[in-house]
Amino acid sequence: MRRGWWIAGVAVRIVLLLILLFGALVVALSVSPTPRTLSDFRSSLTAGRVSVVSYRVTPGERGGEILDLRWSEGPLIWHRGDRAPISGTPDGYTLERLMADAGPSWARVVQEEERGFGWWYARWPFGVPAQLGLWWVGAAWVVTFLIMVGSTPRLGNRWAWFWMFGAGQVGALAFLLLEPRPLWYRYGRRPPPRSRVEGGLGCLLSVVTATAAVAAAVAVGNLLNAVLP
Repeated sequence: MRRGWWIAGVAVRIVLLLILLFGALVVALSVSPTPRTLSDFRSSLTAGRVSVVSYRVTPGERGGEILDLRWSEGPLIWHRGDRAPISGTPDGYTLERLMADAGPSWARVVQEEERGFGWWYARWPFGVPAQLGLWWVGAAWVVTFLIMVGSTPRLGNRWAWFWMFGAGQVGALAFLLLEPRPLWYRYGRRPPPRSRVEGGLGCLLSVVTATAAVAAAVAVGNLLNAVLP
């Protein structure tokens, strides 16, 4: 009976981990989009390849406003367009033209919010995946957080994991890999006892892991976008 519960627990951890890893991959690719021209964007819209269009309106260097565009062609293909002027030129690419171009397609057009990561909570499971309708990535993070709160972690107390889940960004992934025993341990094998990390040290570690997570996301995104179409 215990072995059956162990197998079920490992299966749940693997499913949650795969969902979160997929969400992290989507975020990494979305923060490092490959450059494309405005003509490429409009051609992709016409061909029906665009899933989501994300735009920001920013001030131009010589006055007027600039339309910054990012778009996805499926969750793993992200591009950014030329910074298109929307005022000050007779052929400016306005929001009205963007909406008109996107109208015949199935693309979802959203105004881009501030990019990056939140301070306490890990915003990445609820950001770009939500634009693509991947709500289950955020749900997997919430389920993992609730499992942590309801358990007695081995490596750190709940406060340490609280900081790692939030400010540390990668706490949910680390928890699923390591708690209550490493995921790669066979049934019956137990790790040696050790003292647990307290909340204060967990807070400091979360700053380190957050910095590493951002750097890794940019590096992985640039690498994969270099080889993806």
